[in-house]
Amino acid sequence: MSSSPDVLTSQADRPRGSDFARLTKELKEAGLLDRRRGYYLLRMAVNALLLGAIATAFVLLGDSWWQVLTAVALAVASTQLAFIGHDAGHRQIFRSHRHNDVVGHLHGSLTGISYQWWVAKHNRHHANPNHEDHDPDIEIHALAFSRAQARGKRGLNAWITKRQAFLFFPLLLAEAAVLRISGIIALCRRELRNPWREAALQIVPLAVYLTAAFVVLSPVKAVVFIAVHQGLMGVYLGCSFAPNHKGMPIITGEQRLDHLHKQVLTSRNVTGGRWVDALLGGLNHQIEHHLYPHMPRPNLRHAQPVVENFCERHGIPYSKTTLRRSYAEVLRHLHDAGAPLRTTA
Repeated sequence: MSSSPDVLTSQADRPRGSDFARLTKELKEAGLLDRRRGYYLLRMAVNALLLGAIATAFVLLGDSWWQVLTAVALAVASTQLAFIGHDAGHRQIFRSHRHNDVVGHLHGSLTGISYQWWVAKHNRHHANPNHEDHDPDIEIHALAFSRAQARGKRGLNAWITKRQAFLFFPLLLAEAAVLRISGIIALCRRELRNPWREAALQIVPLAVYLTAAFVVLSPVKAVVFIAVHQGLMGVYLGCSFAPNHKGMPIITGEQRLDHLHKQVLTSRNVTGGRWVDALLGGLNHQIEHHLYPHMPRPNLRHAQPVVENFCERHGIPYSKTTLRRSYAEVLRHLHDAGAPLRTTA
């Protein structure tokens, strides 16, 4: 689906707020908005066992280049932990805000991502996905998601944007570090509540992580271990989020859409079954997730056919594609968005 403003304009002129209430009723009657605490407790137990196995392997292997494999495993585990933190931030696990926040803060500290900072940023994205003025996920200095954004780039950012389709995946190597640094910057700017707690949650685990790496490994191996872990975690995170909205319609300041159309038209689902669900932490069901952010992850796959059928009945475009094709669509869109910089002298 291309980012055509005509699709958004035609939908924006139709007052369909009651459609969302009818869809919600269907899903609620099917029990798909009910909590799935057992699923999450099992998932967290599996993640804890995986972390324990990785930590044991790290100690037993000692100062060895085989630790590169440990770093790869840790990157996968860290991203799976981030998925749990994401779900906690959306109140998917417990009804209690406090209980979700405890889980979220714990997982944020383990992944190096400030939970409080990330939730605030992510909620702004959910409120206005792909909105050129309000979505922080399309306000990235080195990337442009529309030709209008590309025209505003200067210097190094313009050089990167001009080649962004080719540099996109290499740039993801820095994503985990960028997320970690962004949380620390927010802390230093006093943008976070309970700054002492936030400092402890971010700095203490980082100190333990660095100490373990440099005590067990030689300096060179420690640097390689950290680079592999953080780099692959960034790629995994970026590859999990990129297919969801990139290349979908951009909402301009003049356009007004109701919740149903705003979320469906700007989101893309990725097909592939349970293995894709596990690989992408349920984010492949992005349309359903954006319509109902508090819907537990395991319920999304069951809600998907209900939502797709509903959209078909009501004439609402519903976008879905395979994982491979989703990345191809993202790269084509990025290449097109950077076109103005390639045509200038």
